[in-house]
Amino acid sequence: MSRKTKKVKSVGRFQARYGVRSRTRIRDVEILQKTKHNCPSCGQKTVKRLGTGIWKCKKCGNTFAGGAYIPKTEQGLNVEKMLKGESTNISE
Repeated sequence: MSRKTKKVKSVGRFQARYGVRSRTRIRDVEILQKTKHNCPSCGQKTVKRLGTGIWKCKKCGNTFAGGAYIPKTEQGLNVEKMLKGESTNISE
């Protein structure tokens, strides 16, 4: 059995297959999805991924839908900004 290095981290399981670029992209996505994220309800850094697009806060128990790899995607944030901008114009 070969020794895993610090450089490749979790993608050491692929060994020399699939190419360097693919393995580095997978490594970056896996690091992002496995970190703890902030909860939109309580603000604590306790959100973990249950499945594809399903996130749950371990403190308050809030379960919500989000992105496949991160709870708040860039596109979702843009939509929220648009909605906030429209709601302020309507109230005036």
